This record gives sequence, C-alpha cells and structure tokens, in this order.
Amino acid sequence: MFTGIIEGVGALAGRQALGGDVRLRVTTGSLDFVAPRLGESIAVNGVCLTVIAFGQDWFEADASTETLSLTTLGGLREGAVLNLERAMRPSDRLGGHLVSGHVDGVGQVLSVHEDARAQRWRFRAPAPLLRYIAKKGSICVDGVSLTVNEADHEGFEVALIPHTVAHTAFAATAVGDAVNLEIDLVARYVERLLGAREAQA
Repeated sequence: MFTGIIEGVGALAGRQALGGDVRLRVTTGSLDFVAPRLGESIAVNGVCLTVIAFGQDWFEADASTETLSLTTLGGLREGAVLNLERAMRPSDRLGGHLVSGHVDGVGQVLSVHEDARAQRWRFRAPAPLLRYIAKKGSICVDGVSLTVNEADHEGFEVALIPHTVAHTAFAATAVGDAVNLEIDLVARYVERLLGAREAQA
C-alpha cells in the first residue's frame, strides 16, 4: 500500500525486452533509497512494481504485458521523469489517502491554468471511471494523491500547490500527456458492497 505522497522524483534509465514483456531500470533521483530490499514494492508513476535488482541509485523491475497495456509505462521513453514512492510502513503517517498502486485507467491532461500561486489542472478520464470521481473526493494521478475540485461528464479538475509541482513529475508534464489514474479505494469497495446487497435482496 501507498499514500500518494511522492517521496522522490527519478527517471527511466532504460528498458529491456524480455520474453514479450519488459524490464525497466529506474534511477532513484531524489528518492531516499536507504536499505532497499529485493522484492519490495515501489510505486512508479502510481504503478506498483517489484524490485528485482538494485544498485546505489537505481533499481530494476519487470513490467508485464498487462501492466504495459493498461498504464502509461508502455509508452514512456528513456529519460522520462517519474514519481516514486516506496511502500508505506505501519508506523507511517497517512498524509494522502490509501493507494494500492493498481491503475484503473489512463487519462489525459486537458489544460493547465495559473491560479494565484497554484495551478489548476484539468484531466480527461475514461468513461467507466467517471462515476467514482466526486467533488472533494480523492484521486491518484501518476501516483500523486489529489483532491478533486470539480468533476463532470468528461473528467475532473484539481489544484496543485507550488510544492506539489516543484517536487513531483508534474513539473515535466504537459498538456496532452497521458497519466495513470487510480480511483479511491473506498468508492470501489462501497460499490461492491452495495452490489452484493442488491443481489441478495
């Protein structure tokens, strides 16, 4: 599990095709990469990946064909800037919201506007996800926990404070770019529970 609070910004250092899927090498950049372990989970632009090799300032992870097809990882070029978060520990503060690292769909940056010292970002979301996105609810965009300011039939809008822009990959994200979206876990489970109740009625 993750919190959606980005711990560092790294970059895609390389990709190697292996038996139909891909092994990614990621430089850790500003991530505090102390005492890494084989098999630990790291969210890369919101995608939970398993560390299978590492060095002082890099790690490698395998991305399956499923992951490559359902997230932005399949289309990233070498040098792409990446949001990184190591898995949360039981003692960590939950500063964002509960994030699984399982991407629900790919959205797109529609616009960015200055709003005092902040920025307002508007995203398009896949139609099947729109019912889970609510005003003042939580959503994870490229691994970043954000609060929805507005939501409509096309997508949603959030406000990014200067700190968020400066310390995440949003500083290198442009209008038209694809982004990974993960809806709030609570919304997903509420729907499941209500569906089960209706089926029993």
